[in-house]
Amino acid sequence: MAQIELDGINRIFQLGDSQVHALCDVSLRIEAGEYVAVMGPSGSGKSTLLNLLGLLDRPNSGHYRLEGRDVTTLSADEQAAVRSARIGFVFQSFHLVPRLTAAENIALPLMLAGMPAHERNDRVAQALKDFGLGARANHRPDELSGGQRQRVAIARATIMRPAMLLADEPTGNLDRTTGQEVTALLEALNAAGMTLIVVTHDPTMGERARRRVLMEDGAIRQDVRRAPEPA
Repeated sequence: MAQIELDGINRIFQLGDSQVHALCDVSLRIEAGEYVAVMGPSGSGKSTLLNLLGLLDRPNSGHYRLEGRDVTTLSADEQAAVRSARIGFVFQSFHLVPRLTAAENIALPLMLAGMPAHERNDRVAQALKDFGLGARANHRPDELSGGQRQRVAIARATIMRPAMLLADEPTGNLDRTTGQEVTALLEALNAAGMTLIVVTHDPTMGERARRRVLMEDGAIRQDVRRAPEPA
């Protein structure tokens, strides 16, 4: 069973007297554990697609099945529950809470989910260790480098152990070396079984993905799978 099934998805925005077709009859299948780069020029529909996949937006028509469940029929509260449990987000601008420490930012989804403090603390401590942030646990975002902020953001996005990680230009605000480190971190999560979908303008990152979906004018123009590496 495909983890993600999009059938005939359309998303239309009303801007004044005109309509903008941000997504036009998009159909797509993504299997569990895939590593997909979504690419294309600005305004091609990449971010709109990512928002729909992340249940941050709804289509005007069409169906989206996530792990076999038609999530387009769910209420806002039901979608929020699915989003919290099954989907992680990483953004170009980190979106960390400025007044919270690294540990507190990572713990935030667990607190919102009502996880008991002792279990929450254990899981956050392990995440800080796994992401090389142990020495930065009590530092606020303005005391961290860009790479450290993105690692905190990825730790927060994956602390609920989601099935799918959506990353929107995750290396866009980082220098090349730090960007490569963050890419390696995301790929390690994918190698451990997490579905990884990355929106990127970076051709290097796009080449690393095992599948590239090229968008233009709200439609999928190409869907290319990379040949498997020789054994």
